[in-house]
Amino acid sequence: MGIDPNYRTLPVAKEEQGVKIYGTYEPPTKLGIWGTIVGVDFDLCIADGSCINACPVNVFQWLDTPGHPASEKKAFPVNEQACIFCMACVNVCPVAAIDVKPP
Repeated sequence: MGIDPNYRTLPVAKEEQGVKIYGTYEPPTKLGIWGTIVGVDFDLCIADGSCINACPVNVFQWLDTPGHPASEKKAFPVNEQACIFCMACVNVCPVAAIDVKPP
């Protein structure tokens, strides 16, 4: 299925370190979509690290998400403003949990 391509139309549930979280946020099982330019569906993310390794500008860092059924850490787009829109993260994500949209 993958990330909802219209995630920016969902309500903003909260912000974490200046990054908006869209959709349902009910920790530890529902974490929503984190990011505006680089959206990561934390409920789909399996934390294989492929996006972190693929990103040439270090948009992502690990964020602990204890108790989440998919994984206990997530690729957090903490530096999404640095994104160069190369789509490397989108192309390598095995579960289609990432969407990149220019502002």
